[in-house]
Amino acid sequence: MIRLLIVDDQRLVRAGLRMLCAPADDLEVVAEAGNGQEATRLAAHLRPDVVLMDLHMPGMDGTEATRRILAERPTTKVVVLTTFDDDDHLYPALTAGACGFLAKDVAPDELLDAIRRAAAGNSPFSPATLRRVVARAVAAETTPDPRAPTEGTRLTRREIEVLTLVGHGLSNPEIADRLHVGVTTVKSHLATMMGKTGTNNRVRLAVLAARMGLLTE
Repeated sequence: MIRLLIVDDQRLVRAGLRMLCAPADDLEVVAEAGNGQEATRLAAHLRPDVVLMDLHMPGMDGTEATRRILAERPTTKVVVLTTFDDDDHLYPALTAGACGFLAKDVAPDELLDAIRRAAAGNSPFSPATLRRVVARAVAAETTPDPRAPTEGTRLTRREIEVLTLVGHGLSNPEIADRLHVGVTTVKSHLATMMGKTGTNNRVRLAVLAARMGLLTE
C-alpha cells in the first residue's frame, strides 16, 4: 500500500485529488495539508511514501517544505504539481529534492501512474515539464559545473546512450526497447550512473545530459 500525503492550499484541489486516489486499491491518502508547515509536521508524524506537493502556498512554500521533509526522511518521494507560471520555482524545487514534476492539468490515469512510479523509485514527469525544468536548470548555472567533464568521462558508451534517452524523457521500458536490452539492464545502468555522478533521480540525470550537450538533436 502506497501512503500518500496531499499538499495544496486549495481545499477543492485537495478534495479532487483525494477523490481521484480513493478508488485505487494500492493507494491510501493518509492526510492532507494546506501549507508547507502543516505538510512537514504531518510528513514527520505519518511517514508517507509519496507527497503530492503544490509550490505556491502561504507561509512556507512547497520548495521549502520539500527540503525539510527530505532532510527528515530522505526516502520520501516528493512529486511537484505545477502550473505554467511556475517556471521560476521548478529548478529550486528540483534542488530541494523533488523527484518528479507534473502539470496540474495531467490526465487522472497519468497522475495515478506517476504516484506509483514515484513510490517504485522512478521520477515521474510530464515531458513538456521536464524540458522546462532542464532548460531552467541549465540557464541557472552562471558558471560551468566543474564536475561535468569528469562525470562524462567516467560514463561508459552505453551509459551515455541511456543518459541521452533519459534526457529526452523516455521511460525505462522505452529505453529498453530502443536499445534492445532488458528493463532490468536499464535500471542497473541508471543506478550505476547515479552513483558515479552523485545524482539521486532521473530529473537530475536529464539536467546532466543537457550540461553534457547530449540533447542537441
